[in-house]
Amino acid sequence: MFHSQKHVFWQALLITILIFSIGIVLGIVLENWRTSKISTLAENSQLDFLDIKLQSEIYSNEEFNCEVAVNENFKFAEQIYEEAKMLDRYESASRLTEDLKLQHKKYDILRGMLLINSIKIKKQCNSDYYDIIYFYKYNSEDLDLKAKQKVFSRILEQVKETKGSDVLLIPIAADNDISSINLLLDKYNIKQEQLPAILINNKIKITEIQTVDDVLNYLN
Repeated sequence: MFHSQKHVFWQALLITILIFSIGIVLGIVLENWRTSKISTLAENSQLDFLDIKLQSEIYSNEEFNCEVAVNENFKFAEQIYEEAKMLDRYESASRLTEDLKLQHKKYDILRGMLLINSIKIKKQCNSDYYDIIYFYKYNSEDLDLKAKQKVFSRILEQVKETKGSDVLLIPIAADNDISSINLLLDKYNIKQEQLPAILINNKIKITEIQTVDDVLNYLN
C-alpha cells in the first residue's frame, strides 16, 4: 500500500511539473508573439508619421482636391485608431513596459498631427464636419478617473456611430509629457486637472457629460 501511494505521489508530481512547464512555454510563446506584433505596430507608426508629415506639407504649400483630402484624413484617422486599439489590447494583456509607453506616445503625436491637418483642410475647403478631440489621462491609477474616462469613451464612440462621417474623432493622451501635445493643451486652455476634456471644433470645451445627447446637442 505504501509503494502504491508513493507511486501515485510521483505521478501527480510529474503531471504538475508537466502542466507548469507547458504553461511557462505557452507564456513565453504568447509574449514573443505580442512583442512581434508591437514591433510591427512600431514600424507602421514610423511609416504613418512620414506619411502624415508629407500630407501636412502638401496641405500647407500645394493645391489639393478637397474631397480627396477629407476622405484621406478620415481614412488615416480610422487606421491609426484601429492600430492604437490593438496596442491598448496588448497593454491590457501585458505589464506596462517602457516600449509600450513609447509606442503610445507615437500614436498621440500622430493624432496631434492629424488634428493640425484637419484644421488646415477645413480652413481651405470650408468643410463642415466636426472635429471632436478627446483629451484624457493615460498614466493615472485613480479608479474614479478611470471610470469617468470609460464613460467618456463609450459616449464618444456612440456619437461617432450616430454621426458617422460628420465627425472626426481624435482621442489624445494628454499626460505623456509630449511638447507638441502640451502646446495644444495650452492653446486651448485645458489644464491637467480638467481632464478628461472634450474639444469640439477647437472652440467648445466640455469636461462633464452623462449621456450621448450632452455631446450631440453641440452638433446640431
